Amino acid sequence: MPAPIPILLMVRELHLGGSERQMAEIAKALDRSRFDPRVGCFRSAGLRADDLRAAGVPIVHFPVPSLASLKGALRIAAYIREQNIRLVHTFDTPANLYGVPAARLADSALVVSSQRVDRALWPAAQRHALRITDRLVDGIVVNCEFLRRHLRDDEKVPPGLIHLCYNGIDASAFQPVHCARPDALRAASLVVGVVCGLRPEKGLDTLLDAFAAVRGLVPGMRLAIVGSGPCLADLQDRARVLDILSDCIFEPATPRVADWLHAIDIFVLPSLSEALSNSLMEAMACGCCVAASRVGGNPELVAHGETGMLFEPRDAVGLAELLRLLVRDPALRGALASSAARLIHSRFSLAAAARRMGEIYSALLA
Repeated sequence: MPAPIPILLMVRELHLGGSERQMAEIAKALDRSRFDPRVGCFRSAGLRADDLRAAGVPIVHFPVPSLASLKGALRIAAYIREQNIRLVHTFDTPANLYGVPAARLADSALVVSSQRVDRALWPAAQRHALRITDRLVDGIVVNCEFLRRHLRDDEKVPPGLIHLCYNGIDASAFQPVHCARPDALRAASLVVGVVCGLRPEKGLDTLLDAFAAVRGLVPGMRLAIVGSGPCLADLQDRARVLDILSDCIFEPATPRVADWLHAIDIFVLPSLSEALSNSLMEAMACGCCVAASRVGGNPELVAHGETGMLFEPRDAVGLAELLRLLVRDPALRGALASSAARLIHSRFSLAAAARRMGEIYSALLA
């Protein structure tokens, strides 16, 4: 049997974040009889580092003081040559911008980048730089059909360069089980909520406005917003103006995501821009009834009226109508939640994602 192929997966840091999580899970789940994965990063501390070490995946720290550092790029190139790395895969934008040219300096490995968000979110200079990396790579991995179309139609990337690998989640960690709610929600009769980064593109003001319109439907209904980010103070101010702050729970980002998802009856993702949302997938896997904005990859997960509900972005009135329907109809909530959980557990497992990524690597190496 041939020796496993040395590959290097790269990301800026090893802490909380969707790209970091997917990179770590793929590294742990790849077929070790075929691949010998290592993880390269610019910052080596963080939650994912502990997970990777526990799984026996080596971590290589490449100190990069800035994206203009030639010394750091030469160090990466030297490592690739010394370790006979056959394929380098960068998973987030900083790694794309720095790791792709550095890997090309080695001139001895295939280079693959990732596109996991709509590039319209990035400033013009970064978007231009990403277009340069598109010309340097042997393949680009996207996590949904929406991003495949975005790269092909908006960024003019040759279709043959683009490879689709849907995100996968740990089915053993995200299960539709019943358990006690966190203390902050223990007295709630029904919980509407979301788990996400508190950033402008998440559109959380739409959720606050919609909740304000329906909070009187059931005594003791609460809104849980779980996550950290720059919009926290503005969201709290808006809740105060809407006179719903006493009904809102703001919980900082936590590694105990499943515990909070099990406490949420109706999970709402009101994003203005989205690719394939890990949070939405995890909510569906945990048995939440979900409602999501009709943007990006959300409709690839949520079939309206089958595995959840869709509404137009920024449409607080439309979201409030959906919430009224779901709050008043527990049977509908249960049916949608069950269908969503079946979908995620059957099609979006870590094993499926790692198997597909392995297929992409093998095809490129061949």
